[in-house]
Amino acid sequence: MEIHIDTEAGRGRREEIYRQIREAILDGRLRAGEALPPTRELAERLAVSRNTVSAAYDRLTGEGFLEGRVGAGTFVRTSRGSARVTRPAEFPIETAPVWERVRPPSLTGVRAEFDFQAGIPDVGMFPFDTWRRLLGGEIRASAASLGYGDPAGHAGLREGIARHIAVSRDVRAAPDEVVVTSGAQQALDLIGRVVLRPGDRVAVEDPGYPPARLVFEALGAEVVPIGVDAEGIRVADLPRGTKLVYVTPSHQFPLGLPMSLDRRLDLVAWAGKTGAVLVEDDYDTEFRYHGRPLEPLHSLDSTGRVVYVGSFSKVLSPGLRLGFLVGPASLCRVVAKARFVTDWHSAGPVQAALARFIDDGGLVAHIRRMRREYRRRHELVVSLLEREFADLLTLIPSAAGLHVSGYSSFATEPVAARALRAGVLVNTLDEYAVLPGRRPGLVFGYGGIPFTKIEAGLGRLRDILR
Repeated sequence: MEIHIDTEAGRGRREEIYRQIREAILDGRLRAGEALPPTRELAERLAVSRNTVSAAYDRLTGEGFLEGRVGAGTFVRTSRGSARVTRPAEFPIETAPVWERVRPPSLTGVRAEFDFQAGIPDVGMFPFDTWRRLLGGEIRASAASLGYGDPAGHAGLREGIARHIAVSRDVRAAPDEVVVTSGAQQALDLIGRVVLRPGDRVAVEDPGYPPARLVFEALGAEVVPIGVDAEGIRVADLPRGTKLVYVTPSHQFPLGLPMSLDRRLDLVAWAGKTGAVLVEDDYDTEFRYHGRPLEPLHSLDSTGRVVYVGSFSKVLSPGLRLGFLVGPASLCRVVAKARFVTDWHSAGPVQAALARFIDDGGLVAHIRRMRREYRRRHELVVSLLEREFADLLTLIPSAAGLHVSGYSSFATEPVAARALRAGVLVNTLDEYAVLPGRRPGLVFGYGGIPFTKIEAGLGRLRDILR
């Protein structure tokens, strides 16, 4: 066989020799029992050291591709183990249909010059220096944080979360009613795992958050979309036999409307009457710019039917992969068991560093700083949309979060495609709808775009619409 070496580094040459011989065996160009050139001969032919060739041969021998025969040389293995070196026929493994509908976000695609994508925080404002100090201190302080931990989460972090949400969101919980998760998405998965059985009915908002819908479908649930009006999810439309309802009452995603108090009370009363579980995803209401904080479903619930889900993805960074859920202690004990059998726990040093960050007042200070910045962006986006897009969009009132939405008088999908080609990334309400025929509109995220680029980006979009 012919081997061509283009790499320069010694290790790279070993890897290339190994790779080419392995592929020749797998595709049948080198057959069982066939002899390979002596190491000295191949080394001279490739102008590499004999040790380089010997290392490649040794690795292939150790993996069962080759065998050495004393006094005879090196051969493609011919024993029963040679079955390992033949490439099997392609027989696709059947997977559940739900996975055909999952489209993970592309993180390597072309970035738009003006990125109004919804749900993206400004990670450039992350407190890097403070976090570096805290994380380094936790790693140096004790080896315990590098070992296996409690599936329910770091004890200090659970205590810190309980204190933080009591003050910031009026969610009252003891530490044993808190479970730390790898973001809100895992919280939803764990809740579904312990509450639902295949075929159970789950109601979700329409339009709504697609990953939530998909996680329940992946668990075998029957997911039913329920329309949203000016007061929130239409409780009267919830079908009989619904086991779980997923809602975003403080800042409906993606419309941005808060659920009215009357609708919240109706929903909590409905859950108490039917025995259904309400999953309250409070994903970004730390950033509230006008009015009083809204009453969470959790604080209105007297029957223990609400599971509150939060995340640090928007307030700090999605890369930390830290979230939490709050529920009755009896449920949390079972959720911790589910956490153990899936991935056990989140990274110990990261949990411990966040606990210190909360205790030292760093989280509150960071949220205050981010709220000021996001409020600037929110007010600029709203003022520009009201002034420049009044003839095209009906803005949906929103006083919190990292995005605003507007109903449109035009088909949004072609416009979004043209905008992207012109360097403006904006989401459409159609992307979040389950049933066809929902009212079209656009969603403007301002967390991931600098303040200084907002006006130019919306101006370019306005030119496209003209």
